[in-house]
Amino acid sequence: MKKTFFLLAALCSASISMACTNFIVGKGASTDGSVICTYNADDYGMFQGLCHFPAAKHAKGEMRKVYDWDNNVYHGEIPEAAETYNVIGNINEWQVTICETTFGGREELVNPSGILDYGSLIYITLQRCKSAREAINIMTSLVAEHGYNSGGESFTICDPNEAWIMEMVGKGPDRKGAVWVAVRIPDNAISAHANQSRITTFDQKDKKNVLYSKDVIKFAREMGFFSGKDAEFSFNAAYGAPDFGGRRYCEARVWSFFNHFADMTPYLDYAMGKVPNAEPMPLWIIPNRKVSVQDIEDCMRDHYEGTPFALDNDMGGGIWDMPYRPTPLSFEVDGKKCFNERPTSTQQTGFSYVSQMRSWLPREIGGCMWWGNDDGNMIAYTPIYCCNTVQPECYNTPGADAVTFSMDNAFWVCNWVSNMVYPRYSQMFPALKAVRDSLENQYFINQKKVEEHALKLHGQDPALSRKYLNDYSNQTAQQMLERWKQLAFYLIVKYNDMAEKPEVNGKFELTPEGLGAKVKRPGFPEKYARKLIKETGDKFVQP
Repeated sequence: MKKTFFLLAALCSASISMACTNFIVGKGASTDGSVICTYNADDYGMFQGLCHFPAAKHAKGEMRKVYDWDNNVYHGEIPEAAETYNVIGNINEWQVTICETTFGGREELVNPSGILDYGSLIYITLQRCKSAREAINIMTSLVAEHGYNSGGESFTICDPNEAWIMEMVGKGPDRKGAVWVAVRIPDNAISAHANQSRITTFDQKDKKNVLYSKDVIKFAREMGFFSGKDAEFSFNAAYGAPDFGGRRYCEARVWSFFNHFADMTPYLDYAMGKVPNAEPMPLWIIPNRKVSVQDIEDCMRDHYEGTPFALDNDMGGGIWDMPYRPTPLSFEVDGKKCFNERPTSTQQTGFSYVSQMRSWLPREIGGCMWWGNDDGNMIAYTPIYCCNTVQPECYNTPGADAVTFSMDNAFWVCNWVSNMVYPRYSQMFPALKAVRDSLENQYFINQKKVEEHALKLHGQDPALSRKYLNDYSNQTAQQMLERWKQLAFYLIVKYNDMAEKPEVNGKFELTPEGLGAKVKRPGFPEKYARKLIKETGDKFVQP
């Protein structure tokens, strides 16, 4: 019962592809008073559309079957709530957003007989809650009654007024319930988590901003995880202490996010993972400026640019300086254990979003989830309003799945484009970025006038406003898909065979005879050519 090895080690070495990232912005830290949170859902082979659960009334005694969100295995059933609310993606009609990252924690605390896995817990709770605090109460009550099936999780739980992090771990085989701590992020702060438990000590007397299970300390004592004074208790140390991977693969992403808005140099040794007793980062920081939705979208595209973790200074990026690395992240060379960096922006993202929650607007209008179906760096986030009851076809495409390509599906079209760009990044990415940024800039320009019109309709009849926003969301997503198809066709023609076709006024240049003009052959980028000749000596030097 006193095992000290952690499931996190397996996550960080053998299956880091399951890792996700959440960023959080309090309403006092954002440029417009929004609460903002994000989710990169990352796993190789993952195919997820934009889910929808319609609002409904349920008869007494009606049961809900629970299938594991990760693997679709049936776990059992629980009673339905009398009333459930509309949920689109990870936001509900009350603007509550819930997302997560897995830290794993102690293996012996997983309860395989629990009915509720972390994903089912999120979506069931979203259908039942009107606020972040209510969501915390529902989540913890559900696992107490029906059992918790997953490993350690960090949950982001937000509404238009509050942002919380809750960390939860089960109690082991055949033991219902979980031990957990929830901490409110101050309104003027930003926070993040990325597959590593981050709640250490907490103010056990602050009942307004800190919630926790009654036995969170007692249980740790019983299991031999903690023996100090109650005031010294650290959830992280007892249930999910970081190893090298937890710091370098996971906490480094948090460090980089914070570093956009503060000088995080004092915590660099901790994030690097190689100094055993380095000072851990705080759970939140106060940013040096107000943070916008656009800022956060940029952070979701981070590859550690301009930091000691940057991916542009070694041969791992190939000829065209790709800021991505293959997984598994750990590997061995001549008996040496080695690793790759793991940035926020990663190729295995199934879906990504930035959720914007605004208290001063009617809830149908205030909740906007900026959503995309691939690596956040490689997509244009499109607006999805929390009142939506019909998904865009491109995010919920009949016939498309993890092994079935569809030209009507955003996941597959976006992945088609990104997988062309990855290996020739510096050559091809500028073209993708230009399209991406042009679309997103237009979405943000449109947002004000769209919402002004929605407010007028809301004054007449809220149903009119809801339909208008649903139609706008779906039309925008479909237009994005069409533009991405054009981008795909452009890239294959423009950069065919590692050459570049010349353009004039946005059109491919032709000879007077109507043939394609002579292509440009750019060869190696200068930086790579220098590395190549330095490594190979005189092998490729002409006499």
